[in-house]
Amino acid sequence: MKILSYLLAYRRFLLIVLTPLLLLPLPLIIKTKEAECAYTLFVVAIFWLTEALPLAVSALLPAFMFPLFGIMESKQVASAYFKDFHLLLIGVICLATSIEKWNFHKRVALRMVMLVGVNPAWLTLGFMVSCAFLSMWLSNTSAAAMVMPIVEAVAQQIIRAEAEADALEMSCSNGSTNPALELDENVGEECQSSDWIEKEKQVNGYDNNVDSTVCTIEKENEKEKEQENIPPAETGTKSKEDKYSGVFKVMCLCVAYSATIGGLTTITGTSTNLIFAEHFNTRYPACQCINFGSWFILSIPITIIILVLSWVWLQWLFLGFDFKNMFKCGKKKTAREEASAQVIRDEYKKLGPISYPEIVTLVLFILMTLLWFTRDPGFIPGWSSLFPKYKGYATDSTTALVIGILFFIIPAKTLSRTSNGENTVFGYTPLITWKEFQSCMPWEIAILVGGGFALADGCEVSKLSEWVASKLTPLGSLPLWLIILISCLIVTSVTEVASNPATITIFLPILSPLAEAIHVNPLFILIPATLCTSFAFLLPVANPANAIVFSYGHLTVMDMVKAGLGINIIGVAVVMLAIMTWIVPIFNLYTYPSWAPNIPSTNSTGL
Repeated sequence: MKILSYLLAYRRFLLIVLTPLLLLPLPLIIKTKEAECAYTLFVVAIFWLTEALPLAVSALLPAFMFPLFGIMESKQVASAYFKDFHLLLIGVICLATSIEKWNFHKRVALRMVMLVGVNPAWLTLGFMVSCAFLSMWLSNTSAAAMVMPIVEAVAQQIIRAEAEADALEMSCSNGSTNPALELDENVGEECQSSDWIEKEKQVNGYDNNVDSTVCTIEKENEKEKEQENIPPAETGTKSKEDKYSGVFKVMCLCVAYSATIGGLTTITGTSTNLIFAEHFNTRYPACQCINFGSWFILSIPITIIILVLSWVWLQWLFLGFDFKNMFKCGKKKTAREEASAQVIRDEYKKLGPISYPEIVTLVLFILMTLLWFTRDPGFIPGWSSLFPKYKGYATDSTTALVIGILFFIIPAKTLSRTSNGENTVFGYTPLITWKEFQSCMPWEIAILVGGGFALADGCEVSKLSEWVASKLTPLGSLPLWLIILISCLIVTSVTEVASNPATITIFLPILSPLAEAIHVNPLFILIPATLCTSFAFLLPVANPANAIVFSYGHLTVMDMVKAGLGINIIGVAVVMLAIMTWIVPIFNLYTYPSWAPNIPSTNSTGL
């Protein structure tokens, strides 16, 4: 047993040591550049999937393995680690840093929730829309982390309001106050406040196991007593508690899932979209069809459909879907709804009037979005046509950098006049500082993506991609929709156990040669695979947004598995519908493009 415990304790170390050793016969026996590149690819892919090493550290392995194998020079490999993608990421993070610093995200989220109302179903939809909107411009993790505290505050207020309403209703029906009821309520409130205090301490880096254990024991004792002898009057209370638990589960899951779904909408919304765009533009430089505007047009219907269907699915799974009450006009608000509305109004009032930094951030955000959309919209000449001699020189990263640098220049405070009419002079401070930017910059993702580009370059130089393409040619006999569906299902399955960026980085160099080998427009396979890489809905560890929501303690793993399985199916189905319908005319997918390599093929793909 001791040996087994040691093996478990050092399993990551053993994996790091044994993986390169067990795969070593590949380059030693098959002494070709393809085999040496494949060895590097397998080692890095295994480390990425198992996370035996940090993702960024694993991404650095090609930087010394390719030069040692004689595949690429060190200078060539190093140039792959910083590309146009990284400049775009820097500009986007400047915007995200300012939004988070000046609490503009909270104002947007609360305003959206206030617009949709406080009916549980509409409140859930409001949280989903606000979180998805934030996720379009910020990272999925940031969006979930911003909205979840608001959801938790609303949930706690619902508990208090419903407890007060139930106590009042019971005292009125009995005509007197029940001391035992008051005691039970006080115990429940103590446990709730203890749980809330523990949550706050955990967030601040503290832990308090004593209070949590006491409350857990009290709750278990209460449950045992209820199971032994449940009076008829308390049956309704128990069913209400189950309903409130369902409401909390729906509200939490809607934040986790909408943060991921919203990221699909824009090319900058999630790292997988950015990785796809950089890989595609590097592999097919003659194609200028993937930009902010074209991606938004193809993905916004997908996002809306998946968001609405996910909302319906979560409502039906945990609460039941009561259309009559949802759309009934003039209905009196319940205690829960009044409590929710009051919490949201109070939170919004705390923000005060919109500040000068928020206004500047909003203006720069709108300006960045407009410049992205109008650079090369396709149906009309964009602002890039003003520079005909330098066609293709300016990309989305150019816009992101111009706006991003302005955040370091524009002052965060304006001159204000005193009662004497004199100007008060503040020290010059920009909207964001370099230290604040560094704290928000995902350096791990930046290095991970660089490692993926280095692997892709190595596959090209060593001719490994050509070898893979030749072996994949027989797949051309399968119907096209089946090839796309298989690739989507494989990617969706892998991304549940591996990080999204690692998954897309591994599969893009495989799927691109596949499309070329069967003589199909590469976008036909790459777009659905890229979208499905984000569908990590099943497990708390599948992505950071899930983990953040799960940490609040309202969900079990089985809750997330049940809900996530349905949303995975919805997501894959909607993506399949999109790639076979409205995306086809956007990129003329049924025609093999001139910008893709023309590999001789015996393709008989059925449409």
